[in-house]
Amino acid sequence: MEIYVVDRGDNVDQIAASTGISVWQLIYDNQLIYPYELAVGQALVIDNGIRNASRAVSVSGYAYPFISEWVLAETLPFLSELPIFSYGFTMEGELIPPLWDDEWMIREALRYGTQPILVLTPFGPDGNFNNQLIHSVVNNWVYAENLISNLLRVMEEKGYQGVDIDFEYILAQDRDAFTGFVWWVADTMRENGYHTSVALAPKTSSEQRGLLYEGKDYRALGEAADHVLLMTYEWGYTYGPPMAVAPLNQVRRVVEYAVTQIDPAKIDLGIPNYGYDWPLPFERGVTMARTLGNVEAVRIAIEKGSAIAFDPLAQSPYFFYTESGVTHEVWFEDPRSLMGKFRLMEEYGLRGCGYWQIMQWFRANWLLLRSQFYILK
Repeated sequence: MEIYVVDRGDNVDQIAASTGISVWQLIYDNQLIYPYELAVGQALVIDNGIRNASRAVSVSGYAYPFISEWVLAETLPFLSELPIFSYGFTMEGELIPPLWDDEWMIREALRYGTQPILVLTPFGPDGNFNNQLIHSVVNNWVYAENLISNLLRVMEEKGYQGVDIDFEYILAQDRDAFTGFVWWVADTMRENGYHTSVALAPKTSSEQRGLLYEGKDYRALGEAADHVLLMTYEWGYTYGPPMAVAPLNQVRRVVEYAVTQIDPAKIDLGIPNYGYDWPLPFERGVTMARTLGNVEAVRIAIEKGSAIAFDPLAQSPYFFYTESGVTHEVWFEDPRSLMGKFRLMEEYGLRGCGYWQIMQWFRANWLLLRSQFYILK
């Protein structure tokens, strides 16, 4: 597998001829649509039959129960685990199931040899993370025991094979209580044949301040859980200024810190499967970016006649376009940015990677991943 960056004047016939693959394979692998126009600077995967896989990794991808059946079926062959988003809970530890049926996803995951994972999140009535829910459960053994018992019951009834604890905005005062809760969950799950993972905000030091970071003790949580996910994305986000969603220089800083606290064989690297489109000029508190898929981003660049640039520090693609007199700035992921993350996984010997999220099909990513690693099943 190699990556080809489109130059001015390139077309699919020329690229296919120069790389020795068929036109139809080029079109199919890169999800090109008729009349198969290309953007200058667009990165394409070229399947030349060469595989560089040196070791096996675990691969997970979060999904909501309303995912397209076709997208899920296409993605499952590439996944070790399918974290299904998500179950909530009350102050007293009663579980709140997803609004949509999750059992069909569990059946599909098992059919493809992928482990279905129950994702536990502290969402309040407004649909946002609520640290008072966390505070109530981790500081009350009766509520915690009730929640863990309910988790076990649902997992046994439905066929889940693990639990992922995705608690965010934990109060600093609850840090140790949260760690104790994770120990309790993980020990209970191991006793019953399940495994436990924890999603970690992207810290770069033990002293890092902020509501996202102070409630999570990397070293202690790494010891308690069977594995962890570094949420290495959202530097560029809906309400923030335009920038790469997962700039590699920033992602590297998180990994460099994480491996000093946690066994690399327990660490999964978070990878975004999306980008953002910001209207300009950016005004904090006013401007809101639109989320878009990586394939959609390239199609916008083609439609608007925009050349795609590549930031060498962030190792991420971006472009500008104008619509109705408004200039837009778009950052997204492509084969080059993904390859940078795969190389980081290899450099630090990480357990694997986890995608937020797999709701939109991006074939080039999965082909490239499979060319670099064997995927654990």
